[in-house]
Amino acid sequence: MRQNFSKLRLLPAALSIASVACGTSSAASRSIPGQSANSSTAAVVIDAGHGGFDRGGIPGQRIPEKEMTLDVAQRLKTLLAASGYRVIMTRDSDVFVPLPTRVAIANSYGNAIFVCIHFNSAKRMGAGGIETYFYSRESLPLASAIHYYVAGGAPSSNRGVRRRGFYVLRKTTVPAVLVECGFLTNPAEGEYVQTASYRQKLAEEIAAGVRGRNSVGSALSATRVATGEGIPLQPYIDQTKVAKSEGHRSKRSHKKSARKKKSSSKSTESEASTAPKTPES
Repeated sequence: MRQNFSKLRLLPAALSIASVACGTSSAASRSIPGQSANSSTAAVVIDAGHGGFDRGGIPGQRIPEKEMTLDVAQRLKTLLAASGYRVIMTRDSDVFVPLPTRVAIANSYGNAIFVCIHFNSAKRMGAGGIETYFYSRESLPLASAIHYYVAGGAPSSNRGVRRRGFYVLRKTTVPAVLVECGFLTNPAEGEYVQTASYRQKLAEEIAAGVRGRNSVGSALSATRVATGEGIPLQPYIDQTKVAKSEGHRSKRSHKKSARKKKSSSKSTESEASTAPKTPES
């Protein structure tokens, strides 16, 4: 796992932003063996999250997620096209595209990969970091490669690669990932994202992950981590199963609570029936 960059958030936002603008691309300096710069036969479907009436984020959120995702997606399109990829956008303007349509676009290209770009949000302003999601086994190498670059190049904490059954990941038949590029509700991360230089950096890191995806082993190890030459181990959480087990526990807890309440109610009724009645006033 690459070194955590969360300490950088303690620096003034202006200093961090300036370093992003003036520094060289970290994606270029962290090349992966076997990385190909020309993949003219491959197609990449880029999905900018939200759009149109769907602003994204939580109620009252100051920074509109739909605008940030579209900007990063358009920058990523330019970078990948320059590297020889065929690039397809699920949306290239501020319009709403239903989830089934986004999936249908991805599935219509047999040799494609699907990259969904989002930003996180939370009621707790201190929540922050980069996380990348996948669902199918075939999507894990792509998720690990993209996360390796984005988390390694961003001045945010590393929240890891996780498995989760989001609709756009569960319904796609091609390798698909969803990358959360930071929390817009986090003061420092929100400040970074509002600068063009940082959004360009995010696009560069994602592009590097796309180009380097084939250097990651596709098989899962017994220790449930992503493996591959030149890429550090990236642990992931199978949140699909976690959510299911928690749901079962929740149902059992609810039934147990209901039984206790029913028993308590019967007890109260019994006590009421044997208690001496008082005259009405």
